[in-house]
Amino acid sequence: MPGGGTLAALPGNGDLLALLDDGVNSDVVRLYTRFAQDTGVKLTYFVNGQYDSCTDNAALLRPLVDSGQVQLGNHTWSHPDLTTVSKSRIADELNRNQRFLEATYGVDAAPYFRPPTENTMPPSITWPPASATPCRPVVWLAVRFLADHRGLHRAEGNQYFTPQAIVFGHLNYLPSPPRLPATRQDHPEPNLRTVTLNDVFIKP
Repeated sequence: MPGGGTLAALPGNGDLLALLDDGVNSDVVRLYTRFAQDTGVKLTYFVNGQYDSCTDNAALLRPLVDSGQVQLGNHTWSHPDLTTVSKSRIADELNRNQRFLEATYGVDAAPYFRPPTENTMPPSITWPPASATPCRPVVWLAVRFLADHRGLHRAEGNQYFTPQAIVFGHLNYLPSPPRLPATRQDHPEPNLRTVTLNDVFIKP
């Protein structure tokens, strides 16, 4: 986590942290962002700047980023497997994505960075690598992973979206976003509060 250590659940009472990676599909990013706009739900996106979705949806997404309702984190520029590339390539990936986020959304994603390819990190690397933007890897243990490639079912939402949960999904698959309003409406925890990483953690 940003201050070091491992976290399997949020501190506090009644909060839910939802994190979404990548952004392969521009329509999915639009639908999630529209859902956030319509409901006030807070989300954290870890995006790859190479995908058109990040620029296609900038006008819709930027006001939510400015207000803090949607937080953007660094997920590298092109989603490489970090165990197969050099330290200089890792630094370039992080720096290029950070420059993109600053230019497009006016935000500094530090210190939040999620490695691509299912939490894969080089086993013996000083972090961050020399010349890279300052950041700490955010990897998840015992987190609830949404099977969003097949669509989110209401029962699954009720099971996963619970107080102090950290829920992880992707900005890639169309089946899930259209089901979010019904899932939220039928949820048994009407007072569940959504938060971003910045709401929970103080930057080191």
